[in-house]
Amino acid sequence: MNAVRKVVCLFALLSTLAAAPAHAWWNAEFKQRTRVTLNTTDKGVQTQEALAGTVIPIRLHSGNFDFIAAKADGSDLRVVAADDKTPLKFWVERFDSTNELGVVWVQLPNVAPGTDKNTVYVYAGHDQAGAEATSPKLFDTATRLVVGFAGKSGEPATDGVGGTASTAPVSLENNGLIGAAGVLQGQALTWSGDTLKSAAPGPHSVSLWIKPASLQGTVFEQGPLKLVMEGGALRATLGSANAAGGNVPASAWTHLAVTVGAGKLTLYVQGNQAAQADLGNTPPAIGGPLSVGAGLTGQVDQIEVADTVRSADWIRFAQAAQGAEARLMLAVAQTQDSAEGGEGGEPGHFAILVDNLTTDAWVVIVILAVMFAIAAWVMYDKAVLVGRADKDNRRFLSAFRDSRDVLDVPVQGMAHSQLARLYLAGMRELHKRDVGKPGVAPLSGPSLNAVRAAIDADLVREGHSLNSRIVLLTIAISGGPFLGLLGTVVGVMITFAAIAAAGDVNVNAIAPGIAAALLATVAGLAVAIPALFGYNYLASRIKSISADMSIFVDEFVTRVAERHGAR
Repeated sequence: MNAVRKVVCLFALLSTLAAAPAHAWWNAEFKQRTRVTLNTTDKGVQTQEALAGTVIPIRLHSGNFDFIAAKADGSDLRVVAADDKTPLKFWVERFDSTNELGVVWVQLPNVAPGTDKNTVYVYAGHDQAGAEATSPKLFDTATRLVVGFAGKSGEPATDGVGGTASTAPVSLENNGLIGAAGVLQGQALTWSGDTLKSAAPGPHSVSLWIKPASLQGTVFEQGPLKLVMEGGALRATLGSANAAGGNVPASAWTHLAVTVGAGKLTLYVQGNQAAQADLGNTPPAIGGPLSVGAGLTGQVDQIEVADTVRSADWIRFAQAAQGAEARLMLAVAQTQDSAEGGEGGEPGHFAILVDNLTTDAWVVIVILAVMFAIAAWVMYDKAVLVGRADKDNRRFLSAFRDSRDVLDVPVQGMAHSQLARLYLAGMRELHKRDVGKPGVAPLSGPSLNAVRAAIDADLVREGHSLNSRIVLLTIAISGGPFLGLLGTVVGVMITFAAIAAAGDVNVNAIAPGIAAALLATVAGLAVAIPALFGYNYLASRIKSISADMSIFVDEFVTRVAERHGAR
């Protein structure tokens, strides 16, 4: 029995260890990380096959990465696999800590299909970390050419795999799709080398991103393989094979890919198959230099050539990853504290907005927080006041109307009653005139008017007391939204100024700053809306009490005149 119990306990312990998280934090010296999740389900970019050796760009910006915590040159960056143990090969194409933008290319050993658990971690925040030895040579062995235009403008564009350079200098546009992009000016950009050729009938794959200003010309040409654009319509040819289909819009980035193999010539547009043709019995071999953009103007980015047939899943995944489609890739900044709770420790959307607030937005929100606190205090204080006043007024009014002698109305225990205080004000005036004492002449008309005037003066003072500090609510109602709008406008201006300086208009770089700026407007409305409801409620209650006071003054003076006035 003891042996069985030990076996059961050991099994339970092993099950617990297996079920427990395999990691907490790759290296405690790194203070922050960005968790990147790739969704290959039908809710993301669905794939049916496991993809091995894919290389993706991870875009870092203020919404998913703390540039302040990282080293200014990004030399403390590290990339780790989903197990939070295995370092991955990566290359930093861009790291701009001033404008808080970065692009890190990462080699993924495996991307599982149909799951939202494909995860990569980008670590940073270690002041003592040395620069990692990185290289753009991250692509699989089937890749023969990769041109990302990461060099300098006016120099030949160098291939990131074998070092092959273009035959002529290339002008660069910093505001490219991923980083910088090559500028097409009607002349073809050409790369040559023996590694680019493929035997007939393939396999061979060519892919690139293009943003054409003109819609007539040759997208690329390599020996007999050609992809041309005619008024935006696409046509791929190889020997007698002709695959026509798909269109390219002007002045917009479009991903194009052509594969040769398995007896087929296939054209893909934006990750989807657009056309396919049979290669025939004697397709020609593909060889010679690769030229891109003959007769075209615009921009080109991320040219890739491989001596294999890239699958539809591969092309779809690459297009979504390089194009930064939000449905595929989700990047979230984490600290060690936030990661302790596992998946549930990730910050929500609101936390992301707070992290991206600019200084001016913080100033506005702090002012609005003070306004909200004051408005809440006024609403509470006045609500308590009018509640007590209404209760004591009803008690006093009942006692006043039940009394037979207007000069003998009990006011004890009614400290919050405005009517009782008006009654006492009237009694003071009557006592000055010895009303009710034997031998005293009845009150004349002028004396009654003097008594009324004295009570009316106290009525005005009571009204001022009831309405005191209500103006703070009107300030919150009117000023809150305008202050919030001011914070939003300034925040948006700062965000666009930073984007303009960085030359990157990627939505992932813009969205966090814009969304965070809008938080100031939300804060302004959060101050104004409760203050508006509270103001209307209190104004209605105060108006009712003021009406009761006016009626009481008339009723009190009338009873005094009836009992003690001259006939």
